[in-house]
Amino acid sequence: MAKKNALGRGLGALLDEQSIEKARRTSQTFEIPINNIEANPFQPRENFNEEGLKELADSIKQYGVIQPITVRVVKENKYQLISGERRLRASKLAGIENIPAYVRSANDEVMLELALVENIQREDLDAIEIAISYQRLMEECKLTQEALSERIGKKRSTISNYVRLLKLPPDIQIGIREQKISMGHARALINILDEETRLMIYKQVIKYDFSVRKVEEIVRELNNNTDKEPVKKRKKYRTPQEYEQLKKHLSKYFSTDVDFRRYVKGNGKIIIPFNSDEQLEKIIAILDKLNS
Repeated sequence: MAKKNALGRGLGALLDEQSIEKARRTSQTFEIPINNIEANPFQPRENFNEEGLKELADSIKQYGVIQPITVRVVKENKYQLISGERRLRASKLAGIENIPAYVRSANDEVMLELALVENIQREDLDAIEIAISYQRLMEECKLTQEALSERIGKKRSTISNYVRLLKLPPDIQIGIREQKISMGHARALINILDEETRLMIYKQVIKYDFSVRKVEEIVRELNNNTDKEPVKKRKKYRTPQEYEQLKKHLSKYFSTDVDFRRYVKGNGKIIIPFNSDEQLEKIIAILDKLNS
């Protein structure tokens, strides 16, 4: 800020804010030997698309590195990457010896924050990488969700939704990273308290390609049918004698203990439970025959 004031009002009138910032940054750009740059130990990103790197490398061969990377000095002629690892990797693939870079001072905490914030803003990160970045920013930079929200310009609820993904079991987190399910699916699965049931529904989502809305309906139904219902509410269920035979018939037909519930007002539901994917497939096959 002091540098800007030192320019004086005359020059400030000739250059707009963007031009001044560009001029300031350009003066700090250097051509640095790629072999003198070490990786950022705080890099939160783990997966780099090989095809995308190759495309960027081809572009760099033709046009050079358009956007400089950012590094810090660790010792004489040795630098550590702060941001721009994808550009650095692609430049190595392209076989170039020097890369344009902004050189700045940064301690470890600033390094971590810069690397995490830069990566969060990228569009090609998966939801788990973003969640880990948020979690690390809060834990290692001692930020609350509210402070992080102000720092990166994201709603607190958005940050909370991402961080909650880290409570899911490893199988489901891997599924998110491999794009087998979306974040919407994952957010619905979080609301299933029983882990075994959650994994079962997760496998069904992949197998039957359930939509997010479908998963939300399944989760809602599961939560509505838990055994935690008050005793008073259970007393409202009434299964007339004439329906007992139907209940037995359905249980035999589907090879499972069908639950038949009828309420005082006359409405009700038929619940067909299953204990495995194989049993579910059999039930679906039976229903398909009924519809054909």
